[in-house]
Formats: sequence, structure tokens, C-alpha cells
Amino acid sequence: MLTCAREISGYRGAMSTLERDPSELELHRAGGTGAVARRIAARRVPLGGPRGMLVTRTIPERTLPTVGPWCFLDEAGPVEHLSRLLPHPHIGLQTVSWLVDGAIVHRDTTGAEATILPGQLNVMTSGRGIAHSEFTPGEEAVLTHLLQLWIALPDAARWQAPHFEQHCDLPRADGEGWSATVLFGELLGRRSPASHYSPIVGAELRLAPGALLRLPLDDAFEHAVLVARGSAVVAGESVERGPLLFLGTDRASIELLGGPGGAVLLLIGGEPLGEDLVMWWNFVGRSHEEIVAAREAWEDPSRRADRYGPDIAAHAGARVPAPPMPNARLTPRTRRPESDTIA
Repeated sequence: MLTCAREISGYRGAMSTLERDPSELELHRAGGTGAVARRIAARRVPLGGPRGMLVTRTIPERTLPTVGPWCFLDEAGPVEHLSRLLPHPHIGLQTVSWLVDGAIVHRDTTGAEATILPGQLNVMTSGRGIAHSEFTPGEEAVLTHLLQLWIALPDAARWQAPHFEQHCDLPRADGEGWSATVLFGELLGRRSPASHYSPIVGAELRLAPGALLRLPLDDAFEHAVLVARGSAVVAGESVERGPLLFLGTDRASIELLGGPGGAVLLLIGGEPLGEDLVMWWNFVGRSHEEIVAAREAWEDPSRRADRYGPDIAAHAGARVPAPPMPNARLTPRTRRPESDTIA
């Protein structure tokens, strides 16, 4: 079993996009939008078959495929759930898991095994490819509330060997009625030790009822905020659980005000994406052909171990099969700046 703040040749992945018919998506490079305030509605997506979980997804979305290098955001729960996600593959990304409630046991094809608890940051760098499973401990459903995100790896970093890190003592800033835990990058003078390969920021913000936080930001980054619990006023916008509030670029700061019951929020951001990506199922690549090759390697027993590592012993060869590729080449869907609303 793994302990905190240890890196190995494997990863703690996250719940994944296991739809039977995933949509194809090309993610095109984005420029600065200026300061905006646009709500991205959460879509309900069932994952993992009969024992799967219903999650809400905000990115990727047709008009907002990325926020900086963040290219995927699901929220699962809070719900009583028994997770049994069998081994499945990833390429070209980092998976990030942040538990508000619950516990998840992770196993991967490097032999790594770890139990994840709330307050621990778990980062998988998949690099050229790996597979992992996720189970809740024991045989009974447990209360689970999970935020799962992906970070697209830039071209220079995406063929590296996979590795895993877990951080249990993240930097934190506190003020009158608020706290900020820095997951990635730097915020409020605190810097996270988590590995990353693009200019990025990520933080959990907690606000007491009526607490005011004036949060300095990097104005070269684009940012977005998701409310995981309670409600808040963010940059003058009232926000509750559900939608993602996209804030655009060119903001040196924002104000956040805790709602009547307080709030737990996730802040993500980074420099606007500078590379075109093709994303399908659990793969992030640069072309249709790369995605086809990744899928074929997962489905071919003679090639699977070379790309993704050996079978996970605990699962005796069981795995999640890849869905069929679409009949046509992956088609572009790009950001539509005209749908942004100036704050």
C-alpha cells in the first residue's frame, strides 16, 4: 500500500469516462477571451454500467472544451455508492481526484495500490499509457462525493513514463471565515508540490456564511469556479451547485462571498490551451490516428502490456473493453467566443 507524498511508476487515477458511446471531440487551441461570466450547464452522464454512478459533467462542452489545460471535470455524488470500476486505460493526460467524502481503493498496471481519503490530492500522469481500477473499500455502499478532473499533457510531456503521486499536507491560506487549499500551482503566496507540465492553478476554497474573500489571480490565466457544496456570489454572480462559472482571462482578482450556508468551491485555471487536442473515451491525443492506435493496443492482447502494462493481478484479467470507434473521423468542435457574456 502507498503512503502520502510518495511517487512511483504508476498512478492514482480517477473515475473515468466509461460511456458505451462516447462523443468524439477535437479541442482546438484557444486564445484569451477577456473577462467574462458564463455558466456552463452540468450534464448528467451515467458511468460504469449497472454498478456505475451518475455524474454531472461541465467540461468538455461544445463552447468550452478547456479551461487552461484542464480538459475534463466530473462531479460524482454525494451519493451512497459501491464502486467497482474494472481496469481501463488512459493516455496523454493527468487525472486529478479530490474527495469531499468517501474512500477509493486504486490499483494500477505498475502494481501500485493506494486508498484515497478526503483532503488528499491524487495525481496520475499517464504519459504514453497505463490502466487502473477503482473500488470502494469493502462490500457495502459508502457516501461518496468526488471531483474528478483531467489535465491535458503538452506535447513535450505526453510520451513520458507513467507515475503517481499523493499529497496529504497541501499548502493552505486562511483568513476571516475562509480558507484556500492549493492543489496545483501557486495562489495567495502558497505553492503546491504537485507535478504539472503547463502553467496552471487549482484550489479548494471554503467560505463561511457571509465571509468575503478577495482572491488575487494571474490575469494571463483563464479561470472557472465550481460550487461543490452550498452557494456563493463569485465575481458578482450568484452560483449554486451544478453549473461551472467560466470567468475568462484578464482578471487580476475576484471577490467571493459565502452564501447563507457557506460554500465549498473548486477554482481551476491556467494559460489558454496552446495546442490542438483530439479527445475520445479515456484518450487525449493529437490526431484521429493516435486515438485509433491507442484503442487497438488496448483491445489486442499481444500489444496491451507493451502500451499499458501487465494485467492487475487482483482482477484476474478482467477489464473494461473499449467502445467502437465512430464511423467517421473525429470532427472538430471549437470554442464559440461569441457566446461569452461580458461581466
